[in-house]
Amino acid sequence: MTGRTIIALVSGPDGFAGRTDPVAVDSRWWPDAEPVNHALEQLLGVPTSVLRLIEVEGGERGGGGVVTYHVEAQGEPDRTKLHPADEPEADAEFRLPWARPGGPAELVAWADAIVERTGRATQVKTWNLSSVHRLATANGTAWLKAVPPFFADEGEVIAMVAAHDPTLVPAVIASAPRRVLLAEAPGEDCWDVTPEQVERIVPRWVAVQNALAGTPRLTPSVVPMPSFGLPDTLVHGDFHPGNWRSGGVVIDWSDAVWGHPALDAARLIAFSPALSEVVSRVWSEAWLDHRPGSRPLEALDAARRASHLHLAVRYQEFLDNIEESERIYHRDDPAEQLRAASRLVTG
Repeated sequence: MTGRTIIALVSGPDGFAGRTDPVAVDSRWWPDAEPVNHALEQLLGVPTSVLRLIEVEGGERGGGGVVTYHVEAQGEPDRTKLHPADEPEADAEFRLPWARPGGPAELVAWADAIVERTGRATQVKTWNLSSVHRLATANGTAWLKAVPPFFADEGEVIAMVAAHDPTLVPAVIASAPRRVLLAEAPGEDCWDVTPEQVERIVPRWVAVQNALAGTPRLTPSVVPMPSFGLPDTLVHGDFHPGNWRSGGVVIDWSDAVWGHPALDAARLIAFSPALSEVVSRVWSEAWLDHRPGSRPLEALDAARRASHLHLAVRYQEFLDNIEESERIYHRDDPAEQLRAASRLVTG
């Protein structure tokens, strides 16, 4: 895949400084801040932080095109590399704290009060759903993550899981409302998931879900399902293999809700259709071990439709609670999920 071209509207310590010429970066994905900051530091001579996306020309599905960002320089930028431009609007409805000047620095300062950092904080990702920094510390790499108010408290959710299987989740160094500081999860992301990884992770997650079943402890899923003999419990909410690490840890728990566990298996199958038979077998056998009278395959058949409905509502919630300029990330998602559900119904 080709990368993207970025234009930065740069604010510095003395206020708005201007815009850059277009600059090519390697990663095509709009939320990827690290390559943007790397290119801008080479151009402007000072470190920067991406605050938010302002507009996109071209590109599709979250990547490519010419992307304009509002960027904060951590020092006086080289103004010979900047041109006059209109200053980005100072605020907007639903703007998140990390999308404002000083926001990324405040997050890092919070982490600095907890861990001993041994190098510069690296802004890895920023968009309307999260801000992520990688921190080199005296005790290894730590990950600083912040999320918006409409997400679950990730520290609380990880603690719920860790009470039954601490090896399934990253270690929490510290947490506060809408932010966590996590230890490194070993391995690599499992985008190219293997049957062996399904066998390793899915039964452990089913065991935790079975143990947590009972009184709801999070917001219920908006799409109820017949039980098919299975209990409502903690649902990861985005259980695709990109949120698995090859070391056996599952990450990114802020989408969690309380609902039918088959929603997670259906999400996994939608991302990895080539492994649908493996996932169906491993997941259903795991549940039958815990609930011998249940009908997990029937539940999974219903969940493949219900999962798309759940995601359609979830994506609409994103659109209803993020500022206008960043709605481009999710604008087509609710309709796409509804069409996917319809295809499963009509064939």
